[in-house]
Amino acid sequence: MAKEKSPGQRAQRKAERPAEILDAAFEEFVARGYAATRVEDIAARVGLTKGAVYFYFETKEDLFEQTLRHVSSPFSDVRQDLAALEGSFEDRIRAFLRIMYDRIATDRKSREMLRFIISEGSRFPHIVDRQYDEMILPLFDAARRLFRDGVEAGELRPSALLVLPEIAASPALLFTIWQMLFSDRKKHDLESFIEAHADILIHGILAKHRY
Repeated sequence: MAKEKSPGQRAQRKAERPAEILDAAFEEFVARGYAATRVEDIAARVGLTKGAVYFYFETKEDLFEQTLRHVSSPFSDVRQDLAALEGSFEDRIRAFLRIMYDRIATDRKSREMLRFIISEGSRFPHIVDRQYDEMILPLFDAARRLFRDGVEAGELRPSALLVLPEIAASPALLFTIWQMLFSDRKKHDLESFIEAHADILIHGILAKHRY
């Protein structure tokens, strides 16, 4: 006979359930896309009824939006990591690129989030805009501060990156899309790609070129 759970255990399970539902929803949305995903299939993944899922999430659209938020949560760690960078500005830029590739290009959930945004953006433009404002824009702002501080310290020259820090992240986005399109069929060596990105970026904005 199964031991009855204590009130504290039941409360803990109830608190954990939304995250479990969101994890299950993520896998279903990845496998089927938004339109073909059924709430009852998400519920089945976590042993719940369809009605139980709707207890936590009012609509399928709400569930999709919260799934994107759930998957995007590690981006707050990225902002903290960027704020904590130390050393020369060349070292900081290399560390910045490493963070971008680790958290975007090589992270499965980040890649799939990008796929969601591309495939479902026209259906849910307000969700995509909110994702950009809450998750992506703060990263670009952190990058802009990095380049601005480097200019003020005399280690970097003023460049378009002060206005368009997105340029610094674009190759990481390209690498991510390349992986999405070709998977294992056409591989790039990640380390070589990062080093080439760093070389082009750093030697294009250092105050004094190093040869």
